[in-house]
Amino acid sequence: MTRYHGGMNAPTTRFAPSPSGLLHLGNARTALFSLLAALPDGRFLLRIEDSDRARVSPVFEQALRADLAWLGFAAHIDEAAIWRQSERGAVYDDFHQQLMRGNLVYPCFCSESELAAERASLRARGLPPRYSGRCAALDPAAALARVAAGEAAVWRFRVPPGQELTFHDVVRGPQHVATNLLGDFVVRRAHGEAMFFFANALDDALSGVTLVLRGEDHLANTSRQILILRALGLPVPEYGHLPLVLSADGVPLSKRDGAGSLAALREEGFLPLAVINYLARLGAVVGSERLLPLTELGQAFDRRRIGHAPARYDREQLLHWQRVAMAAAPVSEWLPWVAGCVPEADQSRFVEAVRPNALFPEDFRRWAGIVYGERRTLDEDARAAIVAAGADFFRVAVAHLDAGGAPGDLPAVLKAAGHGGRRLFHGLRAALTGRLAGPELKDILALMPRALVARRLLECGSTDAQDL
Repeated sequence: MTRYHGGMNAPTTRFAPSPSGLLHLGNARTALFSLLAALPDGRFLLRIEDSDRARVSPVFEQALRADLAWLGFAAHIDEAAIWRQSERGAVYDDFHQQLMRGNLVYPCFCSESELAAERASLRARGLPPRYSGRCAALDPAAALARVAAGEAAVWRFRVPPGQELTFHDVVRGPQHVATNLLGDFVVRRAHGEAMFFFANALDDALSGVTLVLRGEDHLANTSRQILILRALGLPVPEYGHLPLVLSADGVPLSKRDGAGSLAALREEGFLPLAVINYLARLGAVVGSERLLPLTELGQAFDRRRIGHAPARYDREQLLHWQRVAMAAAPVSEWLPWVAGCVPEADQSRFVEAVRPNALFPEDFRRWAGIVYGERRTLDEDARAAIVAAGADFFRVAVAHLDAGGAPGDLPAVLKAAGHGGRRLFHGLRAALTGRLAGPELKDILALMPRALVARRLLECGSTDAQDL
């Protein structure tokens, strides 16, 4: 097996999701931070932790892969190096046997009711609910005979007593854990399946991962995983535990309720560049406020500048980066969105005119319907502006067009007729587009077909605004 040994400047990181729901922004941030920490010279691995057969689904794995590809991560993932826990049972068995040979694990026959009573007793005395170790003292040969006879037993790791385990968390700093507080923990279930954190630790070590960035909900597992890896003589990676991402209501984002899912954001029209620039700054400080591609985000990212406090999802900040990303995209990127609904000769000019007012790609099609469509709807502000402009306003405008005047000259003609200021521009904009905000009026007048301009102005001058 090829192992990769990266230094601090070229770590091997990984993203190890469970395909049990849609990827939300908290998961995506973990994946992004792990990738950025590996760029430009390290490796970024993808591992599918699908051992929970009751909850995982191929549908969710496909959605996960689609989300990562949409974010632009696919180019950085070695497809040949993707591992699935469900396919690695024999590997976990081999290392469990190694622990057995060293008498570092033992079978535990305690029933769930006995364990529950033990935990309740400890809590009643104000003590942490850890396993007492009663099965650790069983005669090893007799215990193995009971297992061979078919008696159900989990396997527990013998935690060395009276020690202090220390490690440096790259986010939280020095960590100290007294082994007496851990208790002997289960590494293998009664039906033979490796516990998640046992398999997780092995796969990190065996795939050459040197830096693990993951959510703070895994912090309690870290000391146990370090003990396992040391007992097996395997390398221990660096760990960094990221504060959770909370919803606007202060609740942790969850795959189970679809909160902030990437699929929903993609469906809404958010650009991947906007999402990764937002996530890179969600609970971390990036040394630039510019919109950056992945590679440049990697250069600006510093894992030492990840905050300790929970990060709160802020849709307004995400929308800010969406606006920046929309404005930064070249005109050519939006041409396919207007093909078929904007005359070919107008398409580039149309995109240039509309882009400052397009928050999502679909807005180009919406504005194409306004500028070239047969009808437009009026919001209440537009109706009020049409009423305020008055019948003479529209009589002057229509007369100018009937006389062969250019639509672009309408503001000057109306001003000369005594219609000026806000009423002039609001009246024209409302009549032509049905709203008071949008692309520059001069651009609308240059793009909109002359006959359509005339018809909309005539409608506003001859019809009650409430009937438009």
